[in-house]
Amino acid sequence: MSGGGFAAAVVDWQRREGRHDLPWQGTRDAYRIWLSEVMLQQTQVATVVPYYQRFLAAFPDVAALAGAPLDQVMRLWSGLGYYSRARNLHRCAVEVVERHGGRFPVDAGTLETLPGIGRSTAAAIAVFAGGARAAILDGNVKRVLCRAFGVAGWPGERAVEKRLWELAERELPQAGIEAYTQGLMDLGATVCTRSRPACERCPVAGRCVALREDSVGRLPAPRPARAVPLRECRMLAIRQGDAWLVEKRPPSGIWGGLWSLPQGEIADGAPGSAQAFAAEVAARHGLVITTPEAPEAAAPFVHAFTHFRLRIEPFVCRVVAARGAAAPGAVWLARDEVPGAALPRPVKRLLMALDPIPPGAAADTDGSPTAA
Repeated sequence: MSGGGFAAAVVDWQRREGRHDLPWQGTRDAYRIWLSEVMLQQTQVATVVPYYQRFLAAFPDVAALAGAPLDQVMRLWSGLGYYSRARNLHRCAVEVVERHGGRFPVDAGTLETLPGIGRSTAAAIAVFAGGARAAILDGNVKRVLCRAFGVAGWPGERAVEKRLWELAERELPQAGIEAYTQGLMDLGATVCTRSRPACERCPVAGRCVALREDSVGRLPAPRPARAVPLRECRMLAIRQGDAWLVEKRPPSGIWGGLWSLPQGEIADGAPGSAQAFAAEVAARHGLVITTPEAPEAAAPFVHAFTHFRLRIEPFVCRVVAARGAAAPGAVWLARDEVPGAALPRPVKRLLMALDPIPPGAAADTDGSPTAA
């Protein structure tokens, strides 16, 4: 299928039927293109669009993003997941300002040296911002190439990925690189989907090895099955008036840099007690609290991450008295600030279920926690 036929079909199809009205299209602004590409990593377009628009409203250029507090960036990212992307986004903006004078690079080699930008993302930015002739290979494109060229094996395997990069480089057209690159993305997102692909609408169906060999459903091969470990923890929802105590998570690890409820691990074979955990948290923050309970609204639940599942046991208690200021890294978050705060999605849902905000009662707030 080489020799330009594949690329020509993709380019022609994209110009006729591809997506042309996404908010980051129609610009050569590398900052805006970079922002969209980072947000689109492992996230669907429909989810990304409102986040992208809010980010641009808050940070219209790379200097604004670099100068913003990380906590504000994390708050605006809250709910989008894969939070290391947000931390790298901020680090990258700072480096562009410090190393490149605030001018976003447009060549792939330089882009790859920046935090959070890998080979495929760098190529996409270089293509759309500078018209470079560079190959991309995100998840959607891997699926298109696996099926179109009959590449067996899981794309995460080194040998399979190497083969896919070779194909991606080989099929690059001499002209129309932007339409070709966007076309590959559009094909994977709207036609050559993981389940129920619309092969009858595919511009390369007549050339597709998987369709010819009736192996569309088997390509690309899935990740080899492996046990998904289950971890357990407790979360303590401490309420004082209409505010909840939240702590800043460490910068790395799950929910790194976000605010969350005090959390304690449940070690194998030594679960301890919820009362002891509550007493430890209260002592750390100089609080006298009621005995924690587990009401129906705070029933245990499981949150799935990419590589493990986390079973969360929530407990709720109220402050009877405060002996002093809370420990460093802790704040009181008012009820009406919860929806806009930089909280992990399951924590935000838990707090909103425990104490729903009456319709029309939410304050006009930026969602930033109030210092204790």
